[in-house]
Amino acid sequence: MDLQPFHTGVSPYQAGLTCRCPRCGRGRLFSGFLKVAPSCENCGLDYSFDDSGDGPVVFIILAAGSLVVGLALWVELTWQPPLWVHALLWTPLVLISTLGLLRPLKATLIALQYAKRAQEGRLDKGEA
Repeated sequence: MDLQPFHTGVSPYQAGLTCRCPRCGRGRLFSGFLKVAPSCENCGLDYSFDDSGDGPVVFIILAAGSLVVGLALWVELTWQPPLWVHALLWTPLVLISTLGLLRPLKATLIALQYAKRAQEGRLDKGEA
């Protein structure tokens, strides 16, 4: 089994952050906010291999949650503002950090799946 990365000339990180096709780097990856297009409009790559699942959401929840909770605790312990100040501060930050990162992170995981030729896990015949 070949475990070498699949080199396409397009960086999976660049393709992911720009939400472009992982093979050509030009076609759009999404047809909606998070809906993956059926195929690349430029090179015709079939996007049916996409299986990012809940991975992007988990990473974002952990990162954004840690950031916001840490900042909220710091603000509370330093200034002790009323609750409405917390609501005004942290609601927009949570929305921006989660929704703003969701699309590029999902696209990056899809591009990495393509670049690394990720497949469903399988057991070797001798391991079962």
